[in-house]
Amino acid sequence: MKRRTLLATATILLIGTTYGQDAFSISGYLQTDNRLRTLNNAFSWNENRLNLQLEGAPSERYHYFSEIRLRGFGFPDVNYARDLQLPEKNKVYRWGLEFREAYVDLYGFGSENLDLRIGRQIVSWGTADAFNPTSNTSPDDLEDIYNFGQRLGTNAVNANYYWSGNFTLTAIFVPIFTPATLPSGDFSEAFAPPMELPAGLTVGAVSDTVILPDRTISESSQYALKLTTNLFTYDVSLSYFKGRDDFPLISGVVLTPGEIMGTLDISTDLTYPEVEVYGGDFAGSIGSVGVWGEGALIYPKKVSMITVSPSFTAPGQLDTTQTTALDDEPYLKYILGGDYTFKNGIYLNTQYIRGFIHEQGRDALNDYFSFRLEKTFLNNELKVVPIGGAVAINDWNDAGNNYGLVYTPEVTYYFTDNVELTWGAFILDGKGDNLFGLIKDKDEVYFKVKVSF
Repeated sequence: MKRRTLLATATILLIGTTYGQDAFSISGYLQTDNRLRTLNNAFSWNENRLNLQLEGAPSERYHYFSEIRLRGFGFPDVNYARDLQLPEKNKVYRWGLEFREAYVDLYGFGSENLDLRIGRQIVSWGTADAFNPTSNTSPDDLEDIYNFGQRLGTNAVNANYYWSGNFTLTAIFVPIFTPATLPSGDFSEAFAPPMELPAGLTVGAVSDTVILPDRTISESSQYALKLTTNLFTYDVSLSYFKGRDDFPLISGVVLTPGEIMGTLDISTDLTYPEVEVYGGDFAGSIGSVGVWGEGALIYPKKVSMITVSPSFTAPGQLDTTQTTALDDEPYLKYILGGDYTFKNGIYLNTQYIRGFIHEQGRDALNDYFSFRLEKTFLNNELKVVPIGGAVAINDWNDAGNNYGLVYTPEVTYYFTDNVELTWGAFILDGKGDNLFGLIKDKDEVYFKVKVSF
């Protein structure tokens, strides 16, 4: 708690000492977000957020930027009377401070064609909407399972060199690996299908150990290169990344008899595979139709999985087996999409996605289709999304038993400038072990209020 207090105090001091400086600005938003499960009428999400962006450019030679997020998040965690007496009140009203970005831009560093960005930063590459397989230097932030495309800031050096002929070469070095965050609570089931056990046995206690790479240049550092230009009327780029997948992979399993007869306790080791990624993307239009595409050819390093389990042939003994958790065969993730605004003002956006962000290996890739149709009314004061969501298919030979669906209708009312109220729902369905089918009983309705400044 002392650490949180120091962070909050430092934030206030930063605002107070820099507010009067020239070329300095503060922007951000306030937002409240509440969600309710329709199955049991229980609240599943309770968040109040203050997002602040501090920015300044005292001269033409440099610019600085920082983003912080103060949140009251979650529900009261009171178990004892003493929890009600804490002066920090963190058991009654849980809160936290996120330090998302803090970097400085140096223009013309050693050459008028070279710009540097140094510090904690969020790097987003790619042209696709929310899903970007070529963007790997900043890890995914999946705390909110429905807010795909969010990323965490990482400490990095980001260099951009501008060539004549409209070419830009970008080089990024990330010294310390940062893993992705995963959904909390029972939404974690979307990324962890149930483990199959021999007939007659059920799962007992479950535990895991996350193994991060050593904090050395050879094990933890990552780097990326990107060349961007215009070709005809299209923005295009080629990229390369060498580092690690930010989603963990099971590399070890230990099965032991549980305390209850007929159960097995499961303990797993999770590691982060090394990968090389060759990427490319484009964005432009065909007539009045916007089009884009993005692809990433991923070369993973082979990961073996060691399984230790009770022997069925020699009671009292343990069997150790080694299998392949991730083969070193390359696999391709890609996205094709487009959008169009009809003459009556209806906007349509749709994408085909091959391989979701957490899927690793050629045999693990599934097909997804995202779609969104929206229309504004009352001079753009009211926006209605009657059709929105995504479909997942993980076996085309038996699609009726291997599909997932999330339907996300939404209505947003712009009460006045910078104030918006949003109502919506997440309606899930599906069968089989796919992203949406695994959480199909978790339908929600939500209400948000956002004030920007």
